[in-house]
Amino acid sequence: MERERKKAEILIEALPYIREFWGKTIVIKYGGAAMVDDSLKKAFADDVVLLRYVGIYPVIVHGGGPQIGKTLEKMGKDSVFVRGLRVTDDETMDVVEMVLGGKVNKEIVSLINLAGGRAAGLTGKDGRLIMARKYYLKPEEGEQVTPEIIDIGKVGEVERVNPEILQVLMREGFIPVIAPVGVGAEGETYNINADHVASAVASALKAEKLVYLTDVEGVKEGDELISTLTVDRARKMIKEGAIGGGMIPKVECAIESLKSGVRKVHIVDGRIPHCLLLEIFTASGVGTEVVWEAGGNPS
Repeated sequence: MERERKKAEILIEALPYIREFWGKTIVIKYGGAAMVDDSLKKAFADDVVLLRYVGIYPVIVHGGGPQIGKTLEKMGKDSVFVRGLRVTDDETMDVVEMVLGGKVNKEIVSLINLAGGRAAGLTGKDGRLIMARKYYLKPEEGEQVTPEIIDIGKVGEVERVNPEILQVLMREGFIPVIAPVGVGAEGETYNINADHVASAVASALKAEKLVYLTDVEGVKEGDELISTLTVDRARKMIKEGAIGGGMIPKVECAIESLKSGVRKVHIVDGRIPHCLLLEIFTASGVGTEVVWEAGGNPS
């Protein structure tokens, strides 16, 4: 009886959050260990389906860098990175599109469908969802480079998101699953960083939340996890070096999303089973929420 009572208490704790977020959109950037470990993959699919069944509209943007790397390795082709971005020639772009838009995307769709949801897979090329332009690296201060080194191939940046196809899918009860491949004005295909795509999609949909699943606990100061991080504090920590490495682009994407009307951004440890439910439906959460300021967003 005690076990059943605790279950009831958990449901009651979640009730105000279900009420608050009913009818709202949550964009989830899916990557890291949560995409590799079988038990975590199942837990993620269960979480997403539950969100939809309680009236929340989840939209998934996924990565797939390790899967691309393994496929290239099998082909005898090296992966080359410049400042964390994959150099993408024509052959590599074909592999990126095949792996992200095919294998990885369809596996996620299948997992969600098996969990009882209705997922629909697409890339940024479908319905001209993600319009992109070529991305050029700019030399860093003091760096001596030639223009040829700055051009890293078919790597793109988001120019705009046309959310109509997502809105139609959500209205019909589907969960969109997006591979971060964009299309240029002349039909060119571009490989785009999934963190940036998730931010742009969340901004276009004016999402209630943007959630990044990572392989770290969240943003930390020393050994202490920061539960709530304001934009001013985040900028200060980046400037002082307290936020560094791969966390910088995620926090910068979070700030841009908040500027565009997203209400909150969450950076969550995807290695924790059911981390989505724990972050969204509990008072304490399990990661770091990034907010504009104590009083709310600029919008």
